[in-house]
Amino acid sequence: MTFSLYSAASRSALLALSLVSATLVLPAAVMAEEKIMATVDGKKITEADLKLAEFEIGGDLGNLPPATKRRVLVEYMIENQLFADAAEAGKLSTGKDYEDRLSYWKRRALRDTFFDKSVKGDVSDGVAKAFYDDQIKGMKPEEEVQARHILVDTEDKAKEIAEKLAKGGDFAALAKENSKDPGSKDDGGMLGFFGRGQMVPAFEEAAYRLKKGELSPPVKSQFGFHLIKLEDRREKKLPTFDEVKDRILNSMIQKKAQEVAVALRSKAKIEYIDPEVKKLAEEQEKAQAEQKQAMEAQIKAQIEKMEKDGKTPPLAPGAEKK
Repeated sequence: MTFSLYSAASRSALLALSLVSATLVLPAAVMAEEKIMATVDGKKITEADLKLAEFEIGGDLGNLPPATKRRVLVEYMIENQLFADAAEAGKLSTGKDYEDRLSYWKRRALRDTFFDKSVKGDVSDGVAKAFYDDQIKGMKPEEEVQARHILVDTEDKAKEIAEKLAKGGDFAALAKENSKDPGSKDDGGMLGFFGRGQMVPAFEEAAYRLKKGELSPPVKSQFGFHLIKLEDRREKKLPTFDEVKDRILNSMIQKKAQEVAVALRSKAKIEYIDPEVKKLAEEQEKAQAEQKQAMEAQIKAQIEKMEKDGKTPPLAPGAEKK
């Protein structure tokens, strides 16, 4: 059985991994401790190789079971080695094309190593948990409602169905028979639980005013006329840390990366040589400067108005009262 994942990303991974193994010389003691996963003509494929491969193509593997994912990565690295050996045999490890690729992937390997250490390395689970705790303490559970509805085109039709309901008609059956909402009619008009801001305003307000089991009069929206039956109410639980940890970590890593990039750019001399790229860069910088000036002017105007009204302006971020 073979596993072939040779997309553009895969070819990039081959070059990157070949570069890493060619340019990073590890101490003998470290090499001896590495777990060997397979060999190709005596050349070792290690656990460290698999980690680098997963970083490169892990997104293509979806939610494969861990054991299957490891097998695919091993086969991928075997193909990498076979292709690399074929390149060596074809004397393709010299020349401008190869040197250009090698230079690019050396730069990329250095970038990734720095990113892992100085960006991701500064954002731990503990930092994310502290952020979560600070945010969650100010949040209150939101109320959700569960409702069914029947959507029709005219108010007269809505009133006709409302009369049938008042006489004991089955809401779900009448929804299946009459509702124009293809997403809910086959389920008896069931919409499930929803919170504030998820439905159009008129529908939301009518639903939230109802008590459990109550029916609404016809409610007009841009979609037509609704008859609503409230099935249940509940408090929406606040998300646990484990449920949002990955999103928090990714957000904090992105923010940290932006901060580091800005700091590095401020220390570097960056010169755009290509005229078109230079023009676009200058236009973007000008637009950003104008946006910043407009924002500062707006803030200044707000502060001046607050001071005129005898109110205390808020402290700037990072500022401390003395």
